[in-house]
Amino acid sequence: MTTIARIDTIRLDIPFGDHYDGPRVKPRGWTQRDVLLVRVETGDGIVGWGEAFAYACATATEAAIRDMFSARLIGQACHDIAALSREMQRQLHIQGRYGITIFAWSGIEMALWDAAAKRTGVSLATLLGGRRRGSVPAYASLVRYADPLVVTKVATKALAEGYQDIKLHEIAYEPIAAARRAVTNHARLTTDVNCNWSLAQAEELLPKMRALNLYWVEEPIWPPEDFETLARLEQQFGVALAAGENACTAFQFQGLIPAVTFVQPSVTKIGGILEFMKVVDAARLVGKQVMPHSPYFGPGWWATLQLAAHAPEIGLIEYLYIESEGEVGKDIPLPNKGTIQIPDAPGLGFEPDFDAIDKFRVG
Repeated sequence: MTTIARIDTIRLDIPFGDHYDGPRVKPRGWTQRDVLLVRVETGDGIVGWGEAFAYACATATEAAIRDMFSARLIGQACHDIAALSREMQRQLHIQGRYGITIFAWSGIEMALWDAAAKRTGVSLATLLGGRRRGSVPAYASLVRYADPLVVTKVATKALAEGYQDIKLHEIAYEPIAAARRAVTNHARLTTDVNCNWSLAQAEELLPKMRALNLYWVEEPIWPPEDFETLARLEQQFGVALAAGENACTAFQFQGLIPAVTFVQPSVTKIGGILEFMKVVDAARLVGKQVMPHSPYFGPGWWATLQLAAHAPEIGLIEYLYIESEGEVGKDIPLPNKGTIQIPDAPGLGFEPDFDAIDKFRVG
């Protein structure tokens, strides 16, 4: 019986640009991607790769893998990943089934699935039950600029590159309206508020978002777990809402799925492949579409694409619209005119670029 022989982590910091070098109304904030790779080697010599959520929490997530999971997992059989996931969640429930604990498990679980698919010589999509498509549409997910002129420039650039869907991360009306004027009716437009609006602000701004014909408004209010208010806002103002990137485990999605139009699990945060697929299955039962949270460029990106190849309920893939100084995987599949070709290699299809890993490795 195949067992887990070794678990390793690799931290990377990869600088990036955001398509604009001119003057800004506020200093540029986010300038590098925090990446935490998880390498799992099994007793039969197969290596699986995963990615755990690490944005501004890489040290904590890495420590959770080392201190909470590794000692429990080394030597454990790994032929039944579902059973292992249930057992790890039970054993570690005292540390919490959300946040850092589940981020850490997401990376390990993903690596176990990568190894399992490689063992059988098929892609993850095939192993899950079938590869149903070879490409998927993507949307350009812009960073927050907070400046109508800059948003106009970058949104226009994305439109010219063939994106038919563009997401902003703007929270003020003026930049959002500027983007709508820039793309007119040639692209669907959304904005991710990242829970920055108060309830009063949401009630004021959602009618304006409807007038701008936004495809969805993402996480408009704090806290993101206030599913009852999300449902009320969507019904009251007739604006499609999206949420889910900050929800962990399929259990938490039970209250979220009925509340919003678009469901947004993140494979590096929710608990890995199986928890993600539970959400897809639950969304299918009520006719909801899944729009994954996926601003990743490591195994989490490849895993999201494999899930999209398998599950037609997945609509659009989020592509973080930046200019990266390097990639951790060879031959990374990126959007071309808004479409991504999905690899069909064994496992996730991820092959590490060790030159890039050596260049961007932390510590």
